This record gives sequence, structure tokens and C-alpha cells, in this order.
Amino acid sequence: MSLRSRSTMILAGALAAGVLAAACGDDGSPQAGPGERPTRTIALEQPVIDPGDGGNYAPVLDPANFVEQIDNPYMPLRPGAKWVYEGTADSKTERTEVVVTPERKVIQGIWAVVVRDTVTVEGQVVEDTYDWFAQDREGTVWYLGEEVKDFENGKVVSRAGSWEHGVDGALAGIVMPASPRVGLAYRQEFHEDEAEDMGEIVRVDATEQVPFGRFERVVVTKDWNPLDPKVVERKQYAPGVGQIRGQKIAGGRELAELVSYEPGP
Repeated sequence: MSLRSRSTMILAGALAAGVLAAACGDDGSPQAGPGERPTRTIALEQPVIDPGDGGNYAPVLDPANFVEQIDNPYMPLRPGAKWVYEGTADSKTERTEVVVTPERKVIQGIWAVVVRDTVTVEGQVVEDTYDWFAQDREGTVWYLGEEVKDFENGKVVSRAGSWEHGVDGALAGIVMPASPRVGLAYRQEFHEDEAEDMGEIVRVDATEQVPFGRFERVVVTKDWNPLDPKVVERKQYAPGVGQIRGQKIAGGRELAELVSYEPGP
């Protein structure tokens, strides 16, 4: 499972764009606001995440509203930073290395930070992805796309899941709000029938222990993808470090925990 698993990983600006959700009901299930409807109705053991946009997702990203550095405490992406995760995927040993490169990519006028995400299973590279992120002036981190390469026996076998904001109808999403709060739901990406991940904040005060260390004030998210509706993931983000754990809680057995972190120069 990579930092942003495709199988599942501006508060004010996003609200204006209509991409943040209403609060959940008493049973934890998402409730649509007045005049709204969930984007899909699917029978699941886990609640469907409703991003609250009534299926009309149209974020407006103004390049003038973005800053050069990504310093959101729950997703700091400083060039040279490196995270290493280890765990298992379907009983096989998995290792993920995430590195913030010094490169930048201009997407619809926005200068995005380029992050490389390399996944190995039993020592063999199975995925090598470049992700593109940018932070707005409010502190929200946006996900602007990815270039995916899936491998088998050392050869590229698929680029499925690749997308770029503004190209062929693909739209950016939020990966970390400026001010996480319980019940806040959002689209992480949107390219119809290709990439439709959603997230929801379920805790903001957790204490978590991973091989790299013990953390407090951890933000916990639930991640879900209507293209693979049986899979639900839970991810934890620690202040000053970023993601420390990712785990499937439905639809399979996968676990990745942070074993080392280098914040960069």
C-alpha cells in the first residue's frame, strides 16, 4: 500500500468551491445537506463517504491563491524529505519509499511539488509513481494528479490511474485540509471511472505508536473509493511528520507503518 493507495490514500477556499461535506449523522453515516443527494447509493458494511457536493464537483483553483512551500503540519512536503514505510499486503512483505524531489511541475498555472512514491513487494518494484501536490494560502494541501507505472517482472504493465488536473475532465482534490475537524469529508481526486478517492476526518486527537515512534494529536482519516466500494482504509497523520500509518479496515489485509523519516535539509 503506497502513501496514497489508489485502491481505496482552504478550508474556506474549498468551501466556496463546494467540495467539503456536511456533518455525519449520529450513527456515523454521512448525511446530505438540504437539497443535496449522495453521489452514489451502494450497499456496504462501511458507510459511504458523501463529499457533500451533490455530485456537482467543480473546484476553482486560482494560481494566485497558491504558495511555494507545502508546510501543512500534517503533510509537510519539503524537498529532500523522505519517508519509509514497511508492512504487509496480502501476506507479502511490502516497502514504500516516498521522497520529495526538488522538481516542480506547472499544472494549470500552479507550481506543484513533485513527490516520488516507490513500492516494492518481496523486494520487487511493483509501482513507481510521481504525485503532484500544491498548498493554498489557507494551508490546505491539494492533489493535482499522478503519473503511475505498475510493474511485473521489471516491466511496465499498466499506467492506469494516471491523471492530471484540467486534462480530460480530471479535477484536483484535497489530501489534507488546513484545519482538520471530525466529520469533514472531501474528494481527494476526481477523474471519472479512473480516480475517485474520497476521505473523511474521523479523529483529530489520537495517540498512535508506530516503529518510528509515538505520536499525539494524530489526525485519523477514513478513505474510500466508489470504484472499489468494498475497500475502506484508515490513515493516521502526525503533526510535523505526515502520514505514519495506513491500513485496510475492509476489503483486504494491508498495513504500512512508518519506520524512518528524514525531514530534508
